[in-house]
Amino acid sequence: MTITQPDLSVFETVESEVRSYCRSWPTVFDRAQGSRMTDEDGHTYLDFFAGAGSLNYGHNNPVLKRALIDYIERDGVTHGLDMSTTAKRAFLESFQNIILRPRDLPYKVMFPGPTGANSVEAALKLARKVKGRESIVSFTNAFHGMSLGALAVTGNSMKRAGAGIPLVHGTPMPFDNYLDGTYPDFLWFERLLEDQGSGLNRPAAVIVETVQGEGGINVARAEWLRALSDLCQRWDMLLIVDDIQMGCGRTGAFFSFEEAGIVPDIVTVSKSISGYGLPLALTLFKPELDIWEPGEHNGTFRGNNPAFVTAAATLDTYWADGQMEKQTLARGEIVEAHLKAIAEEHPEAIAEYRGRGLVWGMELNDKPVADKIAKRAFELGLLIETSGPESEVVKLLPALTTTPEELDEGLRILARAVRDCV
Repeated sequence: MTITQPDLSVFETVESEVRSYCRSWPTVFDRAQGSRMTDEDGHTYLDFFAGAGSLNYGHNNPVLKRALIDYIERDGVTHGLDMSTTAKRAFLESFQNIILRPRDLPYKVMFPGPTGANSVEAALKLARKVKGRESIVSFTNAFHGMSLGALAVTGNSMKRAGAGIPLVHGTPMPFDNYLDGTYPDFLWFERLLEDQGSGLNRPAAVIVETVQGEGGINVARAEWLRALSDLCQRWDMLLIVDDIQMGCGRTGAFFSFEEAGIVPDIVTVSKSISGYGLPLALTLFKPELDIWEPGEHNGTFRGNNPAFVTAAATLDTYWADGQMEKQTLARGEIVEAHLKAIAEEHPEAIAEYRGRGLVWGMELNDKPVADKIAKRAFELGLLIETSGPESEVVKLLPALTTTPEELDEGLRILARAVRDCV
């Protein structure tokens, strides 16, 4: 692909230096449909990034777009704070009937604000309010957001340093396989809980990702998650599952914790819950935890009615018949087979590949090579990012609606990028 130099001057002179993704993909995108994005010069890119997991059903999905256009054209409510609206009612009814009831999940639904970080902040505040304790346990290489409470339970040192103040009331514990299986699961954690001299304040809650996306596609075993749930019950701690990136079908089932057979006390949901890339977040919790005072956690944009419209259409279209989970798992097998072939072709370069459903990572032994592969993939027409504490993992997040042919195409590009860089 021949790439002409785009005019980036206004971004470079007016926009803050904090911008990041645009540095990896130095072009100006103009249109997007399905699994492809097109820049203003007409170059098309296969998107295996999917809005960092916010576009599980592709760009401008026609079913969701139609529902949104119809709603706007009839002058449906756009902004309503937390007022009752027909759009909110339709979403809540679909979410209850299609997602919660069939899974026997009793959750109340809270709209905390439109971002995943806000959902996490609400979860942490509620856990502390319920238990009357301050400490929250998180895990090594966790990522939960960029606001102060969420940063306090995030592992990445660069992101934590951006807070500019001490990040308190959070304690990290080893994630699954962090110690390479040399010690029994939760040995250290439980010992600290038992020892009155350990210095660990009794936690209000534990927050965990079933698959650590930003942390490097670290996949927790189902038995590890079950043991964590049991530990929380025995020690009177709430279990919070952060399903912001791995929920909404990314790992196969609608919620990523379903495979483990656990029922967390609190679940944070965002990214693809609107289906269309519109900002929306939920904090789900068991009914007995619903001790909020009216307005105790609020926000101007917590009732994003256009997002309710596309979210309800997403559930009705993709989750009512149970086929999306099967499709995602089948397409995940395609990705796994390609990554296996790449790893076998370059055993000296690829440390490991791992994932679930349609989230996968390929770890490089020579860590800077991962960024080189992502850059070369862009030159060849594929959008991928890296993750991990040192950006050593090539991360794949294709839309759940990506066709098998598009998966094959993108993975062939990835294979070529690896050959060109290792």
